This record gives sequence, C-alpha cells and structure tokens, in this order.
Amino acid sequence: FLRAPPVPPQAQPRHSMHLAESVPSALFDQSPSALLLSGHKIPLRVHVTFPHLPCNSLDYAHDGNSHSEGKFQHYHRAPFEFKKRIPTIEEYKTSLSPSLPPNPKTDRQQGCTLIGTIQIPRVGGTLSVTVSPTAWRRATSLLSFGVDLLDGPPEPDPFHGKLPNVTHHIHSLTFGPPFPPGIDPLRNAQHVMDNGSGVALANIAVKLVPTSYVSQNPFSSEVETYQASVARHIVQPETLAAQRSTLLPGLMVTYDFTPLAVRHRERREDFLVFLSSLMGIVGGVFVTVGMVTGCLVNSAQAVAKKMD
Repeated sequence: FLRAPPVPPQAQPRHSMHLAESVPSALFDQSPSALLLSGHKIPLRVHVTFPHLPCNSLDYAHDGNSHSEGKFQHYHRAPFEFKKRIPTIEEYKTSLSPSLPPNPKTDRQQGCTLIGTIQIPRVGGTLSVTVSPTAWRRATSLLSFGVDLLDGPPEPDPFHGKLPNVTHHIHSLTFGPPFPPGIDPLRNAQHVMDNGSGVALANIAVKLVPTSYVSQNPFSSEVETYQASVARHIVQPETLAAQRSTLLPGLMVTYDFTPLAVRHRERREDFLVFLSSLMGIVGGVFVTVGMVTGCLVNSAQAVAKKMD
C-alpha cells in the first residue's frame, strides 16, 4: 500500500501588533451611571433667569439640538437635563435692574428661570438660551401686521404688542468640578438690554484650560477641572439684521478647549527650610543690633574723651 504524504500543519501567522478584544464603549452608553463614569464628558451647570420672558416663550439648545424641536431630549436625558420654572422672589429681584417693580410676587410670573446640569463631550460646542421660534414669529407678526399669522388657534400675546425683552441674569455657569483657588467668571453676570426694544444677543466666548489641582491636604485626591477665560459682548439687532443672521435674541455661549494644560499644586515649605530661614533672620538681627550698639558705644566714648 502506498502511504499518503503527511499533511503539512496550517500556517500560524505572527505579527507584532496586539489586537485587543472589542468591547462596548461607554461613550455611547446613555445610562446615567455610564455618563458619570465616562471620562469623555464633563458636567455643564447652568442657572440663568429671564425676568421678562415667560417659560412658554423660552427655548434652549446645545449644538443646534433645540428643546422646542425635541432634539435636546434625545441627546440629554434625565437626570442630566435642564428645567424651566417660575423664578423665586430672590432670583427675580436679582435679575432686574436696580429699579424694582412694585409687586415682584405677581410680576415674577412673567419671568422664567432655567436651571440644570447636562453632560457635554470634551470638544468645542455652543449653548443657547433664546426666545422660542414660535414666540418670536408671533411677536414680529403682531408688531408688523397687527395680527397673528401663525397657524392654529390664536393665543394671548405675552409681550403686549412689543418685542420680547431678553434681559437676563446668569447666577452661575460652570464647566466641570469647581476650581478651589479660582472663581466663576460668569457668576452674577448681568446683561441688560437697554436699547429701547429689549432685543439683542449676549454673545459669550469661553476658553477652557484643563487644570489638575492637587491640594496640600494629604488625604485629598487630585481634582481634574477647568479654568475659564471669558470674553463677552452684546450683539445689537441692527448687526444681526445686517449680517442676515438666523440667531434669535437671548444668550449664546460658545466654548472651546485649549490644547495646553495646567497643573496647580499646593505645598508648604520644608521644616528645615523654615528653620534655616528663621536662623538667618535671627542672625541678621543679632549682627545688626551688634553693629548699632557698637556704633553708639564708640560714639559715646569719643564724645567722652573730647569732653575730658
């Protein structure tokens, strides 16, 4: 019998590149626990009050995903979301100009406070809090033509034949955990639209610097946070019309991250350094006192010899 030739073993290719097993990324997991543990997102906390803008006429958006269109809720789910409510008396008083209305308990019903926290990726983006498109179209049609040109049943005009006043007060607007040595540059920022119409756009540009903060307390852990550099200005309606901008009046915050990072570390001087500094000070005082004493003694002796 003829013996069949042996079957050569299958080739086992080898390479220097290590192929890791694919696992689901937490970046695309929208559950609250995954968002908290994800290192790709940071919290954005907002607390702002519009004293002359009702909540049903206020809209907000992140990166173009507006609440009125239902897109904001798709990307930001509870508990990371914004909520609109009637401002408290203290919030209402703080958001107004120095001249307070006669009865803030009832007038505050015409205002709105936006408060909440969302998780944002570590890339540049835009947050806007403006008049809702429906309220803006209704106000402009009533002002221009005297009638509501929108489809649907007529609704009462909350602005009483005028354009909406978007004066607002930023109680706080922070990115990431608080930076202990620093302050919030946007805390208690007031934007009063005193151009007669009350219509303008508060444009805020925020530059975020990644910062690692290490406290001198040995029991505290390192904090990864951000320092903010803020530039803000008011865009008047004439400028928006000249540029044919589609932006609505209100507040717009544009933020971006710098490629450089800062490491802030607190520490005390070593005890030996303190001791050597203390000895140097004591020695310097001793030498100075000795020199002054010697000068006084020599002067006294010289005067005594002349008198003799």
